[in-house]
Amino acid sequence: MKHAISPVLCLLLLGGAIASCAKPDPQTQLLQTKDCIECDLQGMDFSQADLSQAKLNQANLSNANLSGTDLSQALLDSTNLSNANLSGANLSTAGLASATLKDADLTGANLEGAFLRTADLSNANLSGANLTNSDLTGAILTNTNLEGATLKGAIMPDGSIHE
Repeated sequence: MKHAISPVLCLLLLGGAIASCAKPDPQTQLLQTKDCIECDLQGMDFSQADLSQAKLNQANLSNANLSGTDLSQALLDSTNLSNANLSGANLSTAGLASATLKDADLTGANLEGAFLRTADLSNANLSGANLTNSDLTGAILTNTNLEGATLKGAIMPDGSIHE
């Protein structure tokens, strides 16, 4: 007598193989691979996470909690960080060209050497932030709170270097 595998069992086995090969959700993908270009991460909590050198270009991180997160050397060009909590985050030497940071909380954030060309920082709170040697050429700073921020050597939106 021949032993045949039932069609139902084959589908179950095949279904399990497909499920195990499925792409992880964006949050898991970012935490595991640090590579999540164009991902929708809106409103997610990454507080205190190590996302150094992460590739997040064109991602949506609006309303995300990134407080205390290490984003040093991360690529965040054209990323939406509107209303994000980046208080105390490390964004040193991060690429944030053309990023949207409207209404973002960057209180006490480290942006030393960050590349913020043409970034929109309208209504953002950068009080106490370190912007030493950052590049803000063409950045929008309308109603941005820079109280207590360190700007030594920063290239300002008009191209002048802050003393």
